[in-house]
Amino acid sequence: MTTTPALFYIFSAVMLFAAFRVITARSPVYAALYLVLSFFSAACVWMLLRAEFLSIALILVYVGAVMVLFLFVVMMLDINTDTLREGFWKHAPVAGLVGLVIALEMAAVLIPGFNLRSAPAADLDDVKLGNTKLLGIEIYTQYLYPLEIAAVLLLVAIIAAIALTLRQRKDSKYTNPSEQVKARKADRVRLVKMQPTVEAPDPVVTPGEQP
Repeated sequence: MTTTPALFYIFSAVMLFAAFRVITARSPVYAALYLVLSFFSAACVWMLLRAEFLSIALILVYVGAVMVLFLFVVMMLDINTDTLREGFWKHAPVAGLVGLVIALEMAAVLIPGFNLRSAPAADLDDVKLGNTKLLGIEIYTQYLYPLEIAAVLLLVAIIAAIALTLRQRKDSKYTNPSEQVKARKADRVRLVKMQPTVEAPDPVVTPGEQP
């Protein structure tokens, strides 16, 4: 066995172990860290498969941004893990069945793509362009409409999330920009004329003292 297959099996084993620990770890912080390890192992596998763009995108986007945000949120929130784990083994068979169905669907879709015998030979000019440029050409030419549909769905999801979480609180103080623009000097400033000298107040006499 050469070095590349050995590294592939090592990173795959680490990824499977980390993915299993994500759903079995007792602490949410440990689960997030195991998920980071799983993403890093998957990025290494993609690097071995010469998918450099996907590998770097996984590290920068998910490990460097999304998972760091998740980890901060998990560390700031006081999550009661005992309440979350109530009924875990009760729903485990249903979750296992759903996972098996998803794995079979993924296998039915992905396994035909691993048939290297029927794969067309790569053109020498395309090989010189690199994986990143070829991926961009495929996305923005052959898969342009699916990309636009996915972008619209993500936009609708963002708007829906903002609309669901938007609440008008009565105790919150805010300013209306349109009212600030309409304000005039006479509404905000009032000039008052006062005498330059003020008379001294009468002394206060307490009971029992002579005036």
